[in-house]
Amino acid sequence: MITFLPSKSTSSIAVEFTGRATKEDAALLDERVAQSFNGDKFNVLAIVHDIDGMTWKGIIDGVQFDAKHWSQFQKFAIVSDEKWIGTAANLGHYLPGIKAKQFKSNEVEEAWEWLG
Repeated sequence: MITFLPSKSTSSIAVEFTGRATKEDAALLDERVAQSFNGDKFNVLAIVHDIDGMTWKGIIDGVQFDAKHWSQFQKFAIVSDEKWIGTAANLGHYLPGIKAKQFKSNEVEEAWEWLG
């Protein structure tokens, strides 16, 4: 499930993920990005809790969202104590034009600072 959080920047979107992401969540995120950024570049602050696991359908929906907005992404700040999330964040270093960094759950302010 996705929850939209107040953003500290007009060039960022803040979201919280809990449980299992759904196709409806992906559609809501896509709609919010389209309304808020209208093709402009933006950053993401994602707080991730207790993910129930990933399905192939969820991965495909996520990749479709990423591909659609690829040229708009700047930075991803991922807030989570899950170790596997750190591995995923490190993959961001290999994606041209996108920076990703993981922060622990008590480092939300540091994540906002990093996003600038």
